[in-house]
Amino acid sequence: MAHRCVLFLDEIAEFSKKTLDMLRQPLETGEVTISRVHSTVTYPSSFILVGAMNPCPCRYLGSRHHYCTCSQKQIQAYRNRLSGPIYDRMDILLSLKSVNVNQPQEQQESSLEIRKRVESARQRQFDRYQVEVSNAKVPFETMMETSPLSMEQKKTLTHVSAKQNWSDRVQIKIIKLARTISDLAGEERIADHAIWEAMTLRR
Repeated sequence: MAHRCVLFLDEIAEFSKKTLDMLRQPLETGEVTISRVHSTVTYPSSFILVGAMNPCPCRYLGSRHHYCTCSQKQIQAYRNRLSGPIYDRMDILLSLKSVNVNQPQEQQESSLEIRKRVESARQRQFDRYQVEVSNAKVPFETMMETSPLSMEQKKTLTHVSAKQNWSDRVQIKIIKLARTISDLAGEERIADHAIWEAMTLRR
């Protein structure tokens, strides 16, 4: 039902491991196969997955106003409810802090301004690949032909990936994310700052 839409899983860590692991196929291939006794059916299932979870079982880890009562073992067990292969298939991992809604916030881009930047980035991708496809879906070989990394960028990514123990899949996602960040900034090539920003969004 979420095909070509957004699938939002609130409290994603509360879903069963079996249910979460079933997301691996559609996230990888954009299709889902359902097998029953008398038949097997494959449906298109390409969606944006958004998951939200607390930082720990009591939800107060890192809070400025409450004390966390969880042990390190409890925190790790809670986070391990999402398997490594599921983490690998996520493009961005963000840790968010609570904000005081009564305090004045910095002026951000309007939705209209963001829409214009996204439309420009989409047009840039269409001009590059000559087909209606996003950086996230284009074959990696095609991206490397049109947007090769510099030797310095390759060394940086390899060095950080070795320290972070990132898989090849994660490294490919970082490169694709960096290409998108560069497109949003109007850059013709993958910029150095985009590589760093993409890696920061994985930590």
